[in-house]
Amino acid sequence: MRQPGSVGWPSPAKLNLCLHVVGRRADGYHLLQTAFQFIDLTDEIDFSDRPDGVIERVDGPAEIPAEHDLTVRAARLLAQRTGCARGVAITVRKRIPIQGGLGGGSSNAATVLVALNERWGLHLPEDELAQIGLALGADVPVFVRGRAAWAEGIGEQLTPVEFPEGAYLVIRPDAVVSTAEVFQAAELTRNSPLTTIRGFLEGGGHNDCTPVVRKRYPQVAEALDWLQDFADARLTGTGSCVFASFPDEAAAQRVLARMPGRWRGFVVRGINRSPLLDRLRDEKART
Repeated sequence: MRQPGSVGWPSPAKLNLCLHVVGRRADGYHLLQTAFQFIDLTDEIDFSDRPDGVIERVDGPAEIPAEHDLTVRAARLLAQRTGCARGVAITVRKRIPIQGGLGGGSSNAATVLVALNERWGLHLPEDELAQIGLALGADVPVFVRGRAAWAEGIGEQLTPVEFPEGAYLVIRPDAVVSTAEVFQAAELTRNSPLTTIRGFLEGGGHNDCTPVVRKRYPQVAEALDWLQDFADARLTGTGSCVFASFPDEAAAQRVLARMPGRWRGFVVRGINRSPLLDRLRDEKART
């Protein structure tokens, strides 16, 4: 029998409401300004006990070998950083498209860090968990902290922001975009002028990766052009998913009903507080 608190830990997707590339560090990392908002499209992660020192993924997406899965890497890094000898078996139930720019892998890693910090009784503060997460990926800290945010630096300098929690249509065209290829592209704009949170909220921002992805991935360009006929279509991260905001869920559903069948689509709601925080609160209340 599984322990209480071991099943169904939520791992939400995110949208980049904008993505400005404002510079590049000497080590090659790009300096960004971006707005992260969660959406109510979530993976779920289960945990069960294993003998000390055994950390494994027992079920998950076939496209990602278990040893390369960020959930396994996150659990092992947490154990290494804390000296914890506990073991765990991880099951990942995916709903977030893989390599779609929705942050599924980073979110999964964050959920593992938060859940095992509680499950293993480590009591690491949020700041320390976020720092461990940064070693796994620049997007992991925002998922650990669980609040919609304006991000700067390489994406780790976070300022919580309450964005409008509206309806979005998200479309996944039949393409897999290489993030490394996009950020290495010679034509990528790397000197967007700095803006502010107020400037973004008033002006809307843009995504500097869009021209590169349009040029190199015609399937994504086609989806952007199709969606643009109905609303302001944008790329999230480096894609391949594209999205647009709608006045309400019904309006988004009407457009989804007209979407070409070769694409995958979701109507989702923007949320500023991750369901992971609510799950953690409930777990703490049980102990």
